[in-house]
Order: sequence, then C-alpha cells, then structure tokens
Amino acid sequence: MASAPQQSLPLFYNQLEPLSSQTHADYRVRPLDKAPFLAKQHAVPVTVEEFPLVQRFMPIVFSVGDDPVPLALMGLNEGVNTFFDDEGKMDGSDFYVPAYIRRYPYLLARLRPDSDELSLCFDPTSDTIGAFEEGEKLFDNGEPSEMTKNILQFNEQFEQAGARTSMFMKELMEMGLLIDGEVSIQPDDTQQPFVYRGFMMVDENKLTEMRGDQLRKIVQNGMLPLIYAHLFSLTMMRELFARQMRAGKMPQPQLVNPA
Repeated sequence: MASAPQQSLPLFYNQLEPLSSQTHADYRVRPLDKAPFLAKQHAVPVTVEEFPLVQRFMPIVFSVGDDPVPLALMGLNEGVNTFFDDEGKMDGSDFYVPAYIRRYPYLLARLRPDSDELSLCFDPTSDTIGAFEEGEKLFDNGEPSEMTKNILQFNEQFEQAGARTSMFMKELMEMGLLIDGEVSIQPDDTQQPFVYRGFMMVDENKLTEMRGDQLRKIVQNGMLPLIYAHLFSLTMMRELFARQMRAGKMPQPQLVNPA
C-alpha cells in the first residue's frame, strides 16, 4: 500500500495514510465531543477568507521567519488554549472554529514528489475514523459516500484558500508592511506588565504612508479589508488575556512569546 510522505507533517498530524476504497472499505467516521490535540495548542493557522470571522473572537498575527503564515491566537502563552479545556472540549462559548481545526484528520497530499496530483489522506492515529460499527460510512459498494465527497470538497476548498493566503502573504512581504509585534498588558494588581513578542503584525504607519499606486493596488485586489481585519483583531489581545486570567492560566509577569 502506498503511503504519503511522512516528513515535515503539518501541525496536529502524526501520520498520513491515503484513503482507499479497498483498504478502508469498512471505515466510518464517528463524531467526538473533544479534540485532545487542541488542549495545549495556543495558535492555529487561518486563511484570508476567515479573517472577517476570526477577528471577532481571536487576535490574528503572523508567524516569524522567512515564510510567515497568519495565526489565530487561542491563548497568549505556549501550552494555553482558552477556548478548549485540558481534555480538548470546547468551553461552551460561542466562537468561530478555524477551518484548519475542522479539516483534521484529513489532508490533501502529494503521494509522489514528481507529481502535482493531490490525494485525500487521513491521520490513522485519530479516534474519529476507523473500522467502527457506528458512524457514517466512507464508502458504499466501493464508491465514495456523500460523507467522503463532502470531506474531499472541504479539503479542496481549503487548499484553494491556502493558495490565496500565500499570495496575500507574499504581497505583504514584498511591500514591507510586516514588523515585529509587541503587546504590553499590565493588570491593576501587578507591578510588572506582561509583554508579548515573538510575532509579526502590519505596521499601521507604513500603511498610511503607502504611495497612491500601492494603496490603489491593495484596494483593487481586496487586501485592504483583510489588513484591517487583522489590525482590528489585535484589540482581542486584552480579551484573550482576560480569558486566561479567568481560567487561572497566567504565568508570572515576564517576556513571553505567543507565536
């Protein structure tokens, strides 16, 4: 049986196995009420299509490095998730769950490095997919079920959104709009502030100083609303800080990296 490349697996994935109507003919998908892989995860990737939804609930920042990606912060400190408890159960509040989370345990992957063809794969270590007696079938008489077709469609849409997100990030980098981010929060009952670094953000000063032709370009290609969604989302840093305080998940005041 062919297996997908295992090196450099994305966040959350332990293994990848191509979904096969022969090997997995009796596999089903069952719903679970918790996601243990999220319990200690404080940041997840998001696509540009999600910015308007995410910014209402979580800060959107950019990872550091030569190839930054947008991240939704679910906690301000590593190992802290304020939206899911220690077992991976949702805390009950109403919020938008990023597509990257909803995609797991499935993934479109290239099975051969010399081919651009993508195959639907899954993480066999996940508890949601397997040869169960309960759950929705992945195959009917050797053909993909409606469940499998929907999973494939969702993953294809996610790949397309990922490509648009990569173009957005490329433009941000080429325009030099990203800078190192820093947020300082000092509660009333502390002598030292909590200083958060280790992420990137759009420089508002550079944005307002852009040449007319550059500004016209990001208006016409739809980047400007996305940039402002990111900037507006940064106000959620303090709300996220408050969520951590209410959950009793605060470190001692010090320099900490959220991304």
